[in-house]
Amino acid sequence: MSIDNSTVKKVALLARIEILQNEEKILISELNNILGWVDDLKKVDTENIEPMLSVFNESMFMRKDDPKSNFTSEEILKNAPENSSGFFVVPKVIE
Repeated sequence: MSIDNSTVKKVALLARIEILQNEEKILISELNNILGWVDDLKKVDTENIEPMLSVFNESMFMRKDDPKSNFTSEEILKNAPENSSGFFVVPKVIE
């Protein structure tokens, strides 16, 4: 597949970007290079290769899910400009 002016204009329209006339040739060249790299990747033999979930083969250390707080409600609300009944008070927002 080869990229031409009409394809670049269509991609620009879909991406909602403005492309100047002198930028079209540069983008055509860059997009054709990208498609060339994709074609090179298609040539790689992956027949007996198991799909990977990650590039890292290490297992992730999982911490115990033990919810706790290092602060009391009073300590947290101490920095609030205004609070009521243990909650932050914020201005009403109506649009």
